[in-house]
Amino acid sequence: MRILKVISLLLDYPTDTLIAARDELEQAIIHSREISPRQRGALFELLELICGNDLMDGQEHYGALFGRGRSLSLLLFEHVHGESRDRGQAMVDMMAQYEAAGFAIGVKELPDYIPLYLEFLSTREDLEAREGLADVSHLLALLAARLEERESAYASCFRALLQIAGAEPQEAVAQLRAQVAAESRDDSLEALDKVWEEEAVDFLQAEQQDRCGAQPSAPGKAREESAVPLHWVDFQHEGVASVPAGEVGNV
Repeated sequence: MRILKVISLLLDYPTDTLIAARDELEQAIIHSREISPRQRGALFELLELICGNDLMDGQEHYGALFGRGRSLSLLLFEHVHGESRDRGQAMVDMMAQYEAAGFAIGVKELPDYIPLYLEFLSTREDLEAREGLADVSHLLALLAARLEERESAYASCFRALLQIAGAEPQEAVAQLRAQVAAESRDDSLEALDKVWEEEAVDFLQAEQQDRCGAQPSAPGKAREESAVPLHWVDFQHEGVASVPAGEVGNV
């Protein structure tokens, strides 16, 4: 499903390669029939926003949005398991799923990185891809609601994914708005300082337990500090037809 590859690239760390492929991505969005004209238009607006602004500014904005705090983490299992031991086994299981399907990933890419998961689903049959999204639809809706709360255009990616999964995006997000509005922001300097203080205490406790011959109460933090760019696909080689520029506004 080509649109999943497009969304995976839009959600990944912005690069020169993405900006250079603006036209191909635009055509892929326009020709996607898995999502409504409304969702296509929103994705097109995000693409224009990313490609129309200074790249370094876009990268800085991306890092501030997805790299501070955990509420907007693009690692699936951080929302499901946090730092519990279950997260490690979930990672192993997901890697096994990729390997069984013949899907190879880079050594620096965590298997639960959402753009990577979308890239994997884009290689599967449509039904399997939709089921894979449906399995995490509550997290997709939660991320969409949190991004909407911050008035971020990146919310369009998660609304589109919800629609592909068979959910009604506006309804799914609306059900979580009150919950999200009541949440405390975790990306402020004060909140980040508190997290570092708590992790420092946990580290010291674990070190003391190790010296006493005991196992740490929680595994080490297994996450990338910055996103790793995903594999690139030339959409011109996937049969995307050309559309006159004047028709873009009709998505």
